[in-house]
Amino acid sequence: MDKIKKPELLIPAGSPELLKIAVEYGADAVYLGDETMSLRAKAQNFSIQEIREGVEYAHSRGAKVYVAANIFAHNSDLKAAMKLFLLLKSIGPDALIISDPGVFSLASKLAPEIPVHISTQANNTNYATYDFWYQLGVRRVVAARELTLEEITQIKENIPSDMEIEAFVHGAMCISYSGRCLISSFLTGRDANRGACTHPCRWSYSLVEESRPGEYMPVEEDERGTYLYHSRDLCMIDHLDDIVRAGVDSVKVEGRMKNALYVATVTRAYRRAIDELYADPAVYKKNIPEYLDEVRRCSNRTFCTGFYYGRPGSEGQVYDSTSTHTEYVYLGTLHEEYGRVFFIQKNKFSVGDRIEVIRPHETISAKVLSLTGEDGERMESCPHASQKLYIELDCECRELDIMRMPEKK
Repeated sequence: MDKIKKPELLIPAGSPELLKIAVEYGADAVYLGDETMSLRAKAQNFSIQEIREGVEYAHSRGAKVYVAANIFAHNSDLKAAMKLFLLLKSIGPDALIISDPGVFSLASKLAPEIPVHISTQANNTNYATYDFWYQLGVRRVVAARELTLEEITQIKENIPSDMEIEAFVHGAMCISYSGRCLISSFLTGRDANRGACTHPCRWSYSLVEESRPGEYMPVEEDERGTYLYHSRDLCMIDHLDDIVRAGVDSVKVEGRMKNALYVATVTRAYRRAIDELYADPAVYKKNIPEYLDEVRRCSNRTFCTGFYYGRPGSEGQVYDSTSTHTEYVYLGTLHEEYGRVFFIQKNKFSVGDRIEVIRPHETISAKVLSLTGEDGERMESCPHASQKLYIELDCECRELDIMRMPEKK
């Protein structure tokens, strides 16, 4: 990929632990939300002190941190926004992600030293919009998910050379235009545009005829359609060469509500794919099946290429069945404590099971030798979710190793 700039790999961090995992597994940058201004209220999110510690951790390892403040603010949100920006001045994140013009104005006045990236929520669909933000001092805009690669190429050709384009390449797709959804507000009273989305597009629905209350008829899905809200997941790991040729400067993964297995798996897969693409495009092409096999090992819906190659038609229909595919289950993340290795249990497994331990550059097959509770009691399995357990494996254990095993059919 001579003469084409290597893109930044931007990974979601839904918690302080996930920030560390993203950085250690290969992220160039992470994005996170605070407890007030983020569009992911259900994510664990970060306190101000956790943001400070996260920025220090990432910067010490050469990675950047972007703080999402991308809600569409009501009057009652503005004081919280002002307080946040004043606090962030002393922390020094690498950028703020903003969509609301009023919030942008406040950030520019209160924390002018922190760059602003314009969120995909702002409907950035043409080069005139990019130029508008450039004139206001912005140097990165996140492309609307409805854009094709051809449109992104046209934008790149018509904006200043120091204006960057960030684009989503992997993760869940919102069925609403640039993420602007009212379904959650109507059904639950929780505003998706203020960070409280309940994701009703993922719910199962039945049809009820007015004169037959209590009779629930299924909303059938077949090869001809009737797909209400549920979209496939975006995956462009096998098209990264097209992405970078279009002029994308930062490739972004969705998923601030995903678990550690997702973050580690997707991060290291895209890290490897990007590095191999730039080292030798022929090697990248040859290894595409391996990249795809790896990203399928965490929970996902059927993959698609979104709108990058045009409006999805019958062959690339965005909407899919409501089910997710899970080839591997997340067991826990390993940590060290006073010379012992522990984890917080996420799914059940037993002494004697063979599991996989994944690291930034390798996957190891391991046997579970013992499990011990906090009270010192030996256990044969770990049936209780979120239980802290000490573990012995027949391999060396390292901080932030991720344990997984194939889904039992």
